[in-house]
Amino acid sequence: MNDFRYYNPTTIIFGKGTIAKLDELVKKKDKILLLYGSGSIKKNGVYDQVMEALGKRKVLEFGGIEPNPDYATLMKAVDIVQKKEVDFLLAVGGGSVIDGTKFISIASEYDGNPWHIITKGAAKDCKKAVPFGTVLTLPATGSEFNKGSVISRREKRVKFSFQSDLVFPKFSILDPENTYSLPIKQVRNGLVDAFVHIIEQYLTYPVDAIVQDRQAEALLLALIETAPAAMQTDPLSYDGRANYMWAASNALNTLIGSGVPQDWATHNIGHEITALYGLDHAETLAAVLPWLMWYKRDQKQAKLLQYGQRVFDIHEGTDSERVDRAIEATAQFFHSLGMPTALSAYKIDAEEAATIIGRRLAKREWKAGEHKDIGPEDAANILRLSR
Repeated sequence: MNDFRYYNPTTIIFGKGTIAKLDELVKKKDKILLLYGSGSIKKNGVYDQVMEALGKRKVLEFGGIEPNPDYATLMKAVDIVQKKEVDFLLAVGGGSVIDGTKFISIASEYDGNPWHIITKGAAKDCKKAVPFGTVLTLPATGSEFNKGSVISRREKRVKFSFQSDLVFPKFSILDPENTYSLPIKQVRNGLVDAFVHIIEQYLTYPVDAIVQDRQAEALLLALIETAPAAMQTDPLSYDGRANYMWAASNALNTLIGSGVPQDWATHNIGHEITALYGLDHAETLAAVLPWLMWYKRDQKQAKLLQYGQRVFDIHEGTDSERVDRAIEATAQFFHSLGMPTALSAYKIDAEEAATIIGRRLAKREWKAGEHKDIGPEDAANILRLSR
């Protein structure tokens, strides 16, 4: 096992009716900026619960944070925080709203160019951030339980991430009933996103990290086991949504990734697809992961065999046959959710995507993977397989 530092200060409040706990969690004297997305929280009752819990506190609102939150939109919120001297941010939504809030939190207290927080590693130079909490409505990204954020800039057709200990949420409220109004496509996306988060931290090479491996495998099995109940709509399954919500949060709370090598090439390539073609984040992951697993099968063989055995009960056959079956089982799990695993399903030409994305990554001298041996040409070759 590799050396590591583990830190996660976020308080989790989990269960039915927990939005009411906001009254205990937010200071009564704080001026609050409530952040949300398209406004669905005003239709499903979550907004009313939040406002009731906040009572007579001074609350400003900022809606319209997009899926894959846009830098230009977020900078408008930064302006409000600075001009109105906001004390506390409250993100009510899914990963995009929370990611956007993290950027607003740190950018509002940064003296330099906020874009550099994302593109030039300036997050490490930041000394403080506006405190914030979250009310999760869409389990997927784990952003409610970690220090990472992914931000888009549509005018430049780019998507980048940053991390900072300053943007761990102070608290996150997880009420599974808040997911009841979600379109089934978003539940599907959340399951896939969480699954791939685990894979990025697990499917690399062995470092004798028994605890992390077993935790990752348990979470993968939990997602597979709970997926049918999580996808169920008539009747809705509280336990199905609860297990899905908790698994998704634990998939990227920095614990299973401590002391082990990590990959993240699938996410990096997926971000490029989203920036260019507008696909949902999870859709890009499913269109890349099986092909990346196949392309890097030799380097990942030891963990692919372990993964196949422990997660999909694959024991028979040669090593090569077992690897094939593990990759196929992954694709079949995605298909069972109604998630395609090829760019052609979205009428995207794989050759075109490979050429454009390969060039974009080459300009940044991009490298990824647990060995940093996946470069622009490799990314293009992986995309060519997704046809």
